[in-house]
Amino acid sequence: MLKIAVLSDIHGNYPALQKCLDYAINLGIDTFIFLGDYVGELAYPQKTMDILYSVKKQYKCFFVRGNKEDYWINYEKEPTGWKEYDSTTGCLYYTYQNLTENDLQFFKSLSIKEELTFGSLLPITICHGSPRKISEKLLPDNENTYFIMENNSTDYILCGHTHRQGKIVHNEKIVLNAGSVGVPLHSNGKAQFMILCGLQGSWDYEFVSLEYDIENVIADLHSSGLSRKAPYWCKVSENLLRTGKLSHRAVLERAMTLCKDKFGECNWPNVPEECWEQAVKELIYGHLP
Repeated sequence: MLKIAVLSDIHGNYPALQKCLDYAINLGIDTFIFLGDYVGELAYPQKTMDILYSVKKQYKCFFVRGNKEDYWINYEKEPTGWKEYDSTTGCLYYTYQNLTENDLQFFKSLSIKEELTFGSLLPITICHGSPRKISEKLLPDNENTYFIMENNSTDYILCGHTHRQGKIVHNEKIVLNAGSVGVPLHSNGKAQFMILCGLQGSWDYEFVSLEYDIENVIADLHSSGLSRKAPYWCKVSENLLRTGKLSHRAVLERAMTLCKDKFGECNWPNVPEECWEQAVKELIYGHLP
């Protein structure tokens, strides 16, 4: 039986990444698929990249690009709009400042999808969001998802991006979402990945959730200085790591609504810290104004 570890949305959580890799390697797995969003959100991104480069040297690996990789590539072309000590873009700026030229060249080398074949097993498509668009979500009970599945060249699609593990079946085609290694939603704080199992021409799968040292990851936010450079973004990160609830997007959208209510308009990335503060108070701490 062929076993492949499928990992997505690491977002710089190197302890969670190492935990998932160790688990897979201890099972004898020597083939890995990585579905993008390797860094961003969390501290010390180079530690994550060093682990990925090491795995790439030692094992058979396949990588695709996530939307975060596009952020770094595009910012290199046009470095405007991001700044330190800003909850909206401080984390993006911090991560970019800690990437190397080698990292950027690696990201540029990745495609947004690959079609893979392993022996006599059914071919699979790997992508971050969808095979069409890097930031497109493949959601259950969704006509757009069904359309993409029907028009995809393979019967199996492996994806991430939503940070939720799951399976979608439509007309004998299957989407498998590996979840998120680094900042998963609704995982009770556990790191997530997937093991793909190939036998007798077909695929089976196992969703894996693992406990790891979350408090160490949170301590890194402070020791790295990231919690000062993106204060309320990091408060959302802490809450998400511990509880698996409330995405950054949800808090950002609330902060932008508060900004618009107060100032008449709100255009990303110009979201005042006072609006972030109020959004965090409401959504995380439950303190209404």
